Amino acid sequence: MKDFTNLTYLQSGNPKQKTVYQLIQELKICNILSDFNPLIVGTIPIDIDLPDSDVDIICEVSSLQKFKLLLTNKFRSFHSFTCKEKIIRNENSCICRFIYKNFTFEIFGQNVPTEQQYAYRHMMIEYQILQFLPTSFQEQIILLKKQGLKTEEAFAKRLNLSGDPFEALLNFDIKSIIYNE
Repeated sequence: MKDFTNLTYLQSGNPKQKTVYQLIQELKICNILSDFNPLIVGTIPIDIDLPDSDVDIICEVSSLQKFKLLLTNKFRSFHSFTCKEKIIRNENSCICRFIYKNFTFEIFGQNVPTEQQYAYRHMMIEYQILQFLPTSFQEQIILLKKQGLKTEEAFAKRLNLSGDPFEALLNFDIKSIIYNE
């Protein structure tokens, strides 16, 4: 199993992953966010991204105000910078977006440990599913995303999961794939 908590896996990944690693180093994002246990999540780490996919970074944040101030001080000079607070899944959250060298970065903070946040948990389940199914499944997920579905919606559709796709994916039993192979 790939260790997504150590960014070095990006160095030996596909060309986009290598570029993202380089940009993260240039921006010193991990140093800037080191107090917040940052993790790169989403579609780029698991190779189901589209050309315009964001570089998603999640953080554990106890003070949204201090976090927002730090992000504003460090990244406000970048193109299309925004930083706002929002309630997501009953948690106060901070979302910062900006563009650097044609890549959109989204830094997300909640007062939840990063490895317990939905984005990380979804990515880990999606990664495990992709490890057990043929490459054609990955291609179908990318095709559904190109048709406008969010990643979790694409997985839920392809796996015939009912209800809220974000919750259904978290409740998906990976063993059902392993034992049906």
